[in-house]
Amino acid sequence: MTEPLWEPDTIADEPAMPHNVEAEKAALGSTFFDLSAIDTLDRTLAAPDDFYELRHQLIWRTVLDMYCRDRKPKIDPITVSAELLASGDLAKVGGAPYLHQLAQSVPVVGNAAGYAAIIREHAQLRAVLAATRKASQRVLTAANTASEILEAAMADLQAAAKGVDTVDEKLSVADRWMGFVDELEAGKDPRALDTPWPDLNNIIELKPGQLITVGAGTGQGKSLFGMNLASHVALTRSRPALVASMEMGGSELMARLTAAEAGVDVDHLVRRKLEPADWEKVFRAAPKMQNAANFILDDSPNLTLGKIRARVRWMTASGHPPALVVADYLQLLTPESTGKKERTRATEVAELSRGLKLLAMEFEIPVVALAQFNRGAVGRQPMVSDFKDSSSIEQDSNVIILMHRPLAEDGTDTGPRAGEIDLIVAKNRNGASGRIVSLAFQGRFARLRSMAG
Repeated sequence: MTEPLWEPDTIADEPAMPHNVEAEKAALGSTFFDLSAIDTLDRTLAAPDDFYELRHQLIWRTVLDMYCRDRKPKIDPITVSAELLASGDLAKVGGAPYLHQLAQSVPVVGNAAGYAAIIREHAQLRAVLAATRKASQRVLTAANTASEILEAAMADLQAAAKGVDTVDEKLSVADRWMGFVDELEAGKDPRALDTPWPDLNNIIELKPGQLITVGAGTGQGKSLFGMNLASHVALTRSRPALVASMEMGGSELMARLTAAEAGVDVDHLVRRKLEPADWEKVFRAAPKMQNAANFILDDSPNLTLGKIRARVRWMTASGHPPALVVADYLQLLTPESTGKKERTRATEVAELSRGLKLLAMEFEIPVVALAQFNRGAVGRQPMVSDFKDSSSIEQDSNVIILMHRPLAEDGTDTGPRAGEIDLIVAKNRNGASGRIVSLAFQGRFARLRSMAG
């Protein structure tokens, strides 16, 4: 008896993972008769390993390579067999007879979309099962804390449950034109967010997929900028917002938020020394604060990009995807462990900057990264090159705002511009750069206010 040309993908004693071999065969067989079936499968499937059987993964990779390589590809059992023979993989899939068997297993040639949907569904079920097994393994080995295991499990399950969206077929100028005209008539991009400062809104918009980096020196107001912006989106525009703070705890964040919204001296709130007039203002602000369930302040210790991404997924799964994410601040984010021993601080910060940009693109939201300046920027108007630890921040950012307080020579807030702060739009990929917007710096109330009439 001759040995089989391929090995089965499961052991007899193991329960089979969710899969549908007949759908896989029919999907691959359809590609031999109709090239459009390849487009259909490519749009629906996330990766070759959506196929359960290893030989089906190999055949699909080969078909896709042939399809992408030639302008007029010839794909059928014979040509695919020749391709697999040239790569030394023909025996691994069961030989040429198996390819002809795939062609004969297609019930309906035009139903590739249905076969692909079945394959994708089973692939997602396997991913969910793998995520739950991974979580169980973490629990049994006590590799992490309970909260870390829960957060990792939520991220894994969210990723497993997330299907691959069908590609939007409306890609031509003709298809896009009327929607673009509607935006022109509305006078703004309906997906863009505004800021609480009208003068700044005349220069920039916060658009989905953008990384907006706001730089400042120590104690120069970048956290006020981030909190004021997030509270505007959450409390004024009633859109979900997430502030991931590595610099302040939840109690201090709440004190600053309450000070800005109620107009109470932040020092009174931090020291818990409220006067009767303060209490009246706090009570007036209470209804707004009590209804801010979608305004999330995450002050978890050792925040990483993975944890922020998991928090965004959690909000999305809860039915309230964030319209804005604020990271306070970039250089305090804990780098992900990559296993590489020799990494410079500049490399780590570059990875964090790029990761925040990818987060913005993945969830199609603006991400505002607050960033620290080098000490050399003290006492002068800052430049883009003043960002601490890495120059890649400039490359990744769509918009860069530099904050500068025109203080006196002795560092006090005195002189003709006392109580002011400048926002320098140093980079603006979709508009004018080099513009300066001056705001009122109301530090005692933890807020920045417009000076426009």
